[in-house]
Amino acid sequence: MKYVVVGGIAGGPSFATRLSRIDAQAEIVLLEQNSAISVASCAIPYYLSGVIKQRDQLIERTPEILKEKNNIDVRLNNQVTAINPDDKQVMVLNQLTGEKYAESYDRLILATGARPTLPKIPGIDSADNAFVLRSLTQADQIKEYLDNHEPKSVIIVGAGTIGLELAESFKEVGMDITIVEQSEQIAAPFDSEITDVIKQELSDQGVRLLLNQTITSIEDNGHKVVYSGGSTHNPDMIFLGTGIQPNSKLAQEAGIKVTEDGHIPVDDHFKTNVEDIYAIGDVIQTTSLIDHHPINSLLSSAANRQGHLLADILNGEPFKYKGFIGTGATKIFNLTASFVGYTEQELIQRGATNYKTVFITPYDHAYFYPDADRVNLKLIFENGTGKILGGQAVGRHGVDKRISQLSVAITGNLSVYDLPALEIPYSPPYSSTRDILNIAGYVAINQLSDRLKTIKLSDIPMEDYQNAVFLDIREKDKKMTGTINPTIHIPLSELRARIKEIPADKQVYITFRPGLGAYNASRILAGNGINAIIIEE
Repeated sequence: MKYVVVGGIAGGPSFATRLSRIDAQAEIVLLEQNSAISVASCAIPYYLSGVIKQRDQLIERTPEILKEKNNIDVRLNNQVTAINPDDKQVMVLNQLTGEKYAESYDRLILATGARPTLPKIPGIDSADNAFVLRSLTQADQIKEYLDNHEPKSVIIVGAGTIGLELAESFKEVGMDITIVEQSEQIAAPFDSEITDVIKQELSDQGVRLLLNQTITSIEDNGHKVVYSGGSTHNPDMIFLGTGIQPNSKLAQEAGIKVTEDGHIPVDDHFKTNVEDIYAIGDVIQTTSLIDHHPINSLLSSAANRQGHLLADILNGEPFKYKGFIGTGATKIFNLTASFVGYTEQELIQRGATNYKTVFITPYDHAYFYPDADRVNLKLIFENGTGKILGGQAVGRHGVDKRISQLSVAITGNLSVYDLPALEIPYSPPYSSTRDILNIAGYVAINQLSDRLKTIKLSDIPMEDYQNAVFLDIREKDKKMTGTINPTIHIPLSELRARIKEIPADKQVYITFRPGLGAYNASRILAGNGINAIIIEE
């Protein structure tokens, strides 16, 4: 059986190496249009900053190693230009020699990934200092520019996670950084509770963040940027981090079905609609493990797992792909931000309404152990059943650990009712006796049982801003949190004794951060006939 794999970054090599180990008779040809395979793409920002010293450290496997150890025929700089499903052939261009040839296959695996999208800004094509980043070749171009031109300033167009990661990389090499984003959103797919913390970190690091700002033109070969209001900026360098789109043109031209946004739908065996053609990685649309809705696959970690599983499936194992959850982590200066499953933005876009959220800010480990810091965690779950739909967190320590545990909970079909029972290792440097996920479970259950009422700042009725009581229950030695000015400040430790100071005939909102303190305050008030609502900011 002859297998031709198109794409050699993540899913393609994973499939090829796994298949070679379980089917010694398989003939495997891997075609990659760039100059390297098995590139650790997510590590490139750390190579540009100098944290990773050697370029070779980004390449996990070489064609020579794959030939010697796995008998895989790897051909670099070989671009597949067409697929002919009727003849079961792909047309290939050797970009070094100009040779064109046909390669036959019994089964074809498309692992073509995604490519950066370029904004339609007049003058962008003539900018000699503008770069995108998706491949090692593009990383080489950026590194060469940094080394040879020593730019002092950079505009990052787009406030997605790649732009934020590179902001740190560029600061490490001494550059002045401005991030320009045409919307209010940064760090997609995170929700505002998380991005507000990220915005503060960027400000603390001296990064200028221009939101709701549009670039109307780029002049002087990229060294002059004109904004919609008429103001200008003269950067030494421009980085374009405005998103990605699937590399599916090849498939579409071959009659393979693609979605409106260009992804290739596959079934639970990674089959496309064309016989003997399969697809994995960023190019595919698969099924959500959470609710079985169609979902686009993302990230090299998922592509690697899919490649490994597809090899087993094509070798005859009775396996199926259970679905994609979507989980990731990113380092933004001193913060780690991580997510799993759906964000609230995604649920809103889909028109979903039957869900609840909790937002808590407990310590990352025992408060009495040095360097304890807050973790901001948002949990999203189905109303009624408590089914976990997603979670996000940001903080300085232990964030990826909690989101990893939440990902396992989702995979195991646990609900918020199960979170308090999770046995999470405890020691003061690492956790508290009741871990963050235990606490999130308690708060979620309280919401589901109506023992706890919360509201988003944006959902507070306008008349309540004039008539309601906004109660600050922080202790006197704590800083005020949130953006609402309280009308009454009564520390939690004094609340029982001063309960008569709170009007019983007005709506009461608790402004201090969501968590155990706010919950305790709400129960004290409820016990005295006052139904308070905790504000989630």
